[in-house]
Amino acid sequence: MRKKSPTIKEQTEPPENFEMATIELEQIVARLETGQLSLEDALSAYKRGVELLQYCQNVLKDSQQQIKILEGGYAKKLFVQ
Repeated sequence: MRKKSPTIKEQTEPPENFEMATIELEQIVARLETGQLSLEDALSAYKRGVELLQYCQNVLKDSQQQIKILEGGYAKKLFVQ
């Protein structure tokens, strides 16, 4: 008799922060790589992984924008003096 793999709970809430998102994403990748998930669980995990990846990309994009803004303000101060 084949042992059934534990189901992956669908998580629709956004992660607490970037670090938590990357940890969860790494865990999902590790589970997918085992090949032990049912098709349904693998699809749920993949879907959550895509959501987390998009979240991380958005956080990084926002951070890059903030850095550009800060660098722009710093550059202005350098040239105004």
